[in-house]
Amino acid sequence: MKITDIITQSKPSLSFEVFPPKTNDKFASVLSAATSIAELKPSYMSVTYGAGGGTSQYTADICTSLKALSVTPLAHLTCVSSTKEKIHSELTNLRSHGVENILALRGDIPSGFERSEMVYTHASELIAQIKSFGGFCIGGACYPEGHPESENSTSDIDALKIKAESGCEFLTTQMFFDNNILYNFLYRIMKADIKIPVVAGIMPVTNASQIKRLMSISQSALPQRFVRIVDRYGDNPAAMKQAGIAYATEQIIDLYANGINAVHVYSMNKPDVAAAIKSNLSEIIA
Repeated sequence: MKITDIITQSKPSLSFEVFPPKTNDKFASVLSAATSIAELKPSYMSVTYGAGGGTSQYTADICTSLKALSVTPLAHLTCVSSTKEKIHSELTNLRSHGVENILALRGDIPSGFERSEMVYTHASELIAQIKSFGGFCIGGACYPEGHPESENSTSDIDALKIKAESGCEFLTTQMFFDNNILYNFLYRIMKADIKIPVVAGIMPVTNASQIKRLMSISQSALPQRFVRIVDRYGDNPAAMKQAGIAYATEQIIDLYANGINAVHVYSMNKPDVAAAIKSNLSEIIA
């Protein structure tokens, strides 16, 4: 099933993300976690793609397992370290696994990597190649608080226009912790006549070290209410986990109440977190 068909229904959608292991000895445990999340019957599940494509076969294998469990998979694909020939091979492989949906990303730049060696400078170039290959529903990323490398919000919106023109059919946001940031972003892209659907990306923060790492790689603004939660419960792992799940749940409920029907949870291979959020929303998404 195409992701666009799922997220444009009147019923709210709730999806989860998993990431493949870096080494083969971890594959069984990751697959077990993915299977447990799939048993929650999410609207779909995305499977990430390691920097440089090192986990690409794991991505395809997990997608195949999800399809066997009747869950629609969304495979990530990145520009970094990719050539046109490699991307063509990856697309052929994903098609052979019955994968219909791809999230096309530039990807994080590994430390020491020479950008001058990149065949694809922007995700829009990758999107265009996938579009020309044919047969896939293509998604892209968007940044409600602006891409870290964008000069300003105008250039950021311009980049989204190029993605849409290149064949992007839906967008998934980077995590955010203040829903007003998303609402303002949606207003800006509406004014720019970008009409493709947007999926809200929510990250449940369940431990203090997680938020420190996230803030080192992200520009997400932290509302004072969220900061107080981390300050109060950060040293109590069980309480922080409960509070983080509650905060993410409140965000999702507010999004649904304001007409944002598509929510994607960055569940970090944690079935218990995914299950708690799904349970908290059981009557809302029934």
